Amino acid sequence: MKSFIFITNEGITFQPNSEAQEPDMENCQVIGFGTGATIKEAFEKMITEEEYLLKTDFNEVIGLELSHEQKEYFFLNDYKVRYS
Repeated sequence: MKSFIFITNEGITFQPNSEAQEPDMENCQVIGFGTGATIKEAFEKMITEEEYLLKTDFNEVIGLELSHEQKEYFFLNDYKVRYS
């Protein structure tokens, strides 16, 4: 079985500690994760298991295969002094 992440770019967000009345950033939203032999199989399995997704206003979903489940965290504050 392969692992996939499903995202959409139909969304906006606020920065932490922002006091702006308008959203400040476009971003991608994680719709969910799935497993399957193919990306289509994983997507269909995910929406069957997470039926609420069909009630959202999201439409365009992008599927990406995850080559491994290794993760690493980065903190932008660690780079702000170095790159400013």
